[in-house]
Amino acid sequence: MRTLYTWSFILLVVLASTAGDVLQAYAMKIIGDVGELRRSRGTLHVVNRILSSGSFMLGLFFMAVAFFSLLIALSWADVSLVVPASASLTFITNAIAARMFLKENVDHRRFLAAIFVASGVAFLAH
Repeated sequence: MRTLYTWSFILLVVLASTAGDVLQAYAMKIIGDVGELRRSRGTLHVVNRILSSGSFMLGLFFMAVAFFSLLIALSWADVSLVVPASASLTFITNAIAARMFLKENVDHRRFLAAIFVASGVAFLAH
């Protein structure tokens, strides 16, 4: 039963982390070049724009969910399983989400690399 809980929380880490990454990337694309904004409008304006972005704040929430889910998973399983599994699976889901939601050009080499890393983690898990 503990294995089911562990993998459930690893999945929650992966999904929440991916959602957080995609939402924050989307927010930063809308906000624009932070360096240029800081030079033209000042640091306070940049901080205000970031903190008033709903996408950024929702992404931050999902990243917090991922972090606390990771802590729970680590309380049930070894770090040598939880961290590589969540990191490699997040790498795969980020590539898929970047292509689907952000319309980024993700080539086949990146997908192949992600699959190789996830396969290595699968070997570690057994």
